[in-house]
Order: sequence, then structure tokens, then C-alpha cells
Amino acid sequence: MKALQYRTIGSPPEVVEIDTPEPGPGQVRIKVTAAGVCHSDEFIMSLPDDQYVYGRPQTLGHEGAGIVDKLGDGVEHLELGTSVAVYGPWGCGQCYECSKGSENYCTNAAAYGITPPGLGAPGAMAEYMIVDSPRHLVPLGDLDPVKNVSLTDAGLTPYHAIKGSLGKLHAGATCVVIGVGGLGHVAVQLLRAMTPATVVALDISEDKLNLASDVGAHYTFPSEQGTVALVRDLTHGEGANVVFDFVANQATMDLGQAMIRAQGDQVLVGVGAGVLPVGLMAGAMESSIRSPYWGTRPELIEVFDLARSSGINVHTEVFSLEEAPKAYEKLRKNQVLGRAVIVP
Repeated sequence: MKALQYRTIGSPPEVVEIDTPEPGPGQVRIKVTAAGVCHSDEFIMSLPDDQYVYGRPQTLGHEGAGIVDKLGDGVEHLELGTSVAVYGPWGCGQCYECSKGSENYCTNAAAYGITPPGLGAPGAMAEYMIVDSPRHLVPLGDLDPVKNVSLTDAGLTPYHAIKGSLGKLHAGATCVVIGVGGLGHVAVQLLRAMTPATVVALDISEDKLNLASDVGAHYTFPSEQGTVALVRDLTHGEGANVVFDFVANQATMDLGQAMIRAQGDQVLVGVGAGVLPVGLMAGAMESSIRSPYWGTRPELIEVFDLARSSGINVHTEVFSLEEAPKAYEKLRKNQVLGRAVIVP
């Protein structure tokens, strides 16, 4: 079968021919119908050799959907031909966090060598994919896999981040979304569907600000230091109740801290890194900084239900598997509006 693999440090991913995998006991093979392209992929491929820990060759793709194609021994109650999406943050299935469906916070995954597809385990950018357990499959039903595959990360991650701050997103509240890319433009829609808060979107790209407006942002501003004054004017000097940072580099982290109000939340979702001063006099009184990771299995089901009931829509650009390297090149150049999706 064909697969997109990262094979050489510092080189682009390659479309190669590899053996079609067979499911082992307890596993499921799916015939892939769609796979999402994520900045996390680009991040791991940018790492130097001494920091890269994901294995090579690595079949990319942690956002996956497909048709149940073959069952390993012992798998029951799953019909061949079922359209499914893959829940990505795999865990042990036995610890306390996994028992709640919070496999994104599995306490045993590192010790047991359990890794997500496309981030250690073979991913979805191939004609076929092995899923380690049927519990990591969520039925798609009537949802189009190409239009909705990215909800497994680009929807689930902001949904999980938003749920952690729902108590502060009441009527009259203002929230800020920094970075209106693959995750940020879905976050705007989720905030509008889940809360009565005023949504402000920030980005350096005019096209992405236009997309944010199209999907429901009440206000859009350029992501720059002068925007702090605009947000404070909008909130009568108090600042934002919650800032969701989908970039999380030093500049955006500084920007977010400067516009947060007392008792507000600064939520760092992006894969960037930086340093923020903390303490009683370092920022707004009783403000919080947190860094959520991905989301839970129950939340993924909720995200798909929201897609059906509230019309959450991922703006997608579709590429064939052969065109997948081109999709990553466009992503690297910040030329993808919304989410790129690979269709084998």
C-alpha cells in the first residue's frame, strides 16, 4: 500500500510503498477515507536528531477516519463497513484517567511505550491503518469523513480547552482566540455554539481574520501589541475573561497575559513555548494559566454531536495521498486556510 512517511531528519515526508498491515489480536484495520494535516506534524519534523523521539520511518497522520475493513482475533460488536473516526491519544485503558475516558492523560502511556498514531504509532496517511483497540473508534454515522476527520484534533482540542473555562464564559463575558488556523477557526465556532460570550479573534493574516469573521467571530483584530488597548476598550478597561492561545509562542503569550482580566484564564493550546512571570503582582489578580492537551473520548463523541446539531464546519483543502508532501509544504509556508485533508 501507499503511505506518507517521515524517513530522514530534516527532509520532507515521502510517499512510499509499504506492506499492507494485518490486525493482531484485539486490533482493527480500517481502510482510510481521510486524514488531517496538522502543525504538530510539522513541529516534530522540525526537530533535530537529538530531540526527535517518534521513530522512523514514521507514517504520519494523527487525525484519521475510515471504514472498518478487518477485525483481529477477539474483537466483537463491530461491523465491517462501519464508518469511523479514530480517537488519537491512546492510553493503557486501565488507569484511573483511562477509566474516565481521559486517555489523553493516561498515567501509564509513557512507561508502556504507548504512543498516538502518527506520533509514534503508524498513522492515518496511508491506504490502511491499524487501530490498537476498538475503543479508539467512534462511529461517524452520516457525517462526511473528509469534512469532519479534523474534528478528532482540530475540534476535540479546542473543545476540551473551552470546557475547562466554561464557568467564565457567561453572558457579558469576552473571550479572545489568538491564531485562527486549523484549530482556532473551529474554536470560534465552538465558542459561539457553546457560550453566550463575545468572541474576539486575532491573527497576523488578513485571510484568516476574514475566515474568523465568516465563522462567527464578533470582532477581529490584527495580532499585535496595540491590540491590547482595543480589547481593553471593548471590555470597558477590564480585559478578557479568557484568552485561548493557539500559537503559544513568546509574543502571543505576552499578548495574552497583557489583556487578561482579574480571575481570567490564559489557556495555552499551541505547541509553542515561552516564559511568563507568575505571582501576585506579575499579572491580573487570581488569573490562571493552563495548558490542556487534546481531549477525552467522551468529548470526541460530543464534538461529533455538535457537528450534527450546530453545523460546526472545518474549512478544508483536499489533497490526494500523492499530493500530501505539497500539503505539508503549504502548511510550512502558512498558506493553508483552515485544515488540509489527505484522501488516499
